[in-house]
Amino acid sequence: MSAALPPRLARLIRQDVQGMHAYAVQPSEGMVKLDAMENPHRLSPALQRELGERLGAVALNRYPGQRVETLRQALATYAKVPEGFDLMLGNGSDELISMLAMACDVPGASILAPVPGFVMYGMSAQLQGLKFIPVDLTPDFELDERAMLAAIEQHQPSIIYIAYPNNPTANLWDDAVIERIVQAAPGLVVIDEAYQPFASRSYADRITRHGHVLLMRTLSKFGLAGVRIGYLIGPAALIAQIDKVRPPYNISVLNCEAALFALEHADVFDEQAAQLRRERGLLLERLAALPNVKAWRSDANMVLVRVPDADRAFQGMKARGVLVKNVSKMHPLLANCLRLTVGTADDNAQMLQALQTSL
Repeated sequence: MSAALPPRLARLIRQDVQGMHAYAVQPSEGMVKLDAMENPHRLSPALQRELGERLGAVALNRYPGQRVETLRQALATYAKVPEGFDLMLGNGSDELISMLAMACDVPGASILAPVPGFVMYGMSAQLQGLKFIPVDLTPDFELDERAMLAAIEQHQPSIIYIAYPNNPTANLWDDAVIERIVQAAPGLVVIDEAYQPFASRSYADRITRHGHVLLMRTLSKFGLAGVRIGYLIGPAALIAQIDKVRPPYNISVLNCEAALFALEHADVFDEQAAQLRRERGLLLERLAALPNVKAWRSDANMVLVRVPDADRAFQGMKARGVLVKNVSKMHPLLANCLRLTVGTADDNAQMLQALQTSL
């Protein structure tokens, strides 16, 4: 618990900021860490040595330069950015979301997103002083098309976020519904494909149909959560304007080199993603066999489950050395829900045992 600010300092900090809760990261030392949708696989010793040599040779005394442009071009090739489109880099998707709010902060601007969803959509709006319009999903976590279209008509949002698939529910929404939302949008639509390596389909092949749609991805779920590289794809003229609010040198030389190294070994990370997709299928089968547990289908490296008592199950699993995410207080639709990251076969076995014992 942080100490209260002295009045002379408190008056300098916005009241809404003082009333916010900081993004919480759970202590995880010594735990089977399955709370943050991280890739559980580390590099092989040989690749660790190779990467270490490259990072050791980086000129840490210089600001990031042309090498960042090399990364931008490498990502554009990897993501198959179409002609007439461009790509900009962020320090993770979080920074891209903040930059979008900053760039679109015109009088009356607002941001709309389905909820429950990624918390940074609403947080970025609040921090930029923009109105955030949450629209509830259906009880089974599908898009409520009627509610979404009504909210769009009423509020005329500057930005609509569509997570594809969604966090924390892990599902892909109906493409026809998404297209009708895109067509109704008066401003930008950002398709957030953070979990694309695990999804059964992508929006990428449809991005050229609309001049107001942006595609956002990250290398975090590719396997580089610690490297903090996000990227935004869209029409070149639109990306050029948003890129003006990007801080200079926002990608460190070390992060840049690590990302380039990973792209050169994309086959290693693709195989890791394939393993996690296989493990996800096995995990869903075993969850389906547990009494009093409901698991939703997943197109991500996480599974949302509902249990009789989420607080009890979470604490019981934690006591048994397994850390997951208790999302039951995030939104009324998530009552008694836990979010389980898909790990290695051994991780998942320990998680299932801890969950079963803790029910």
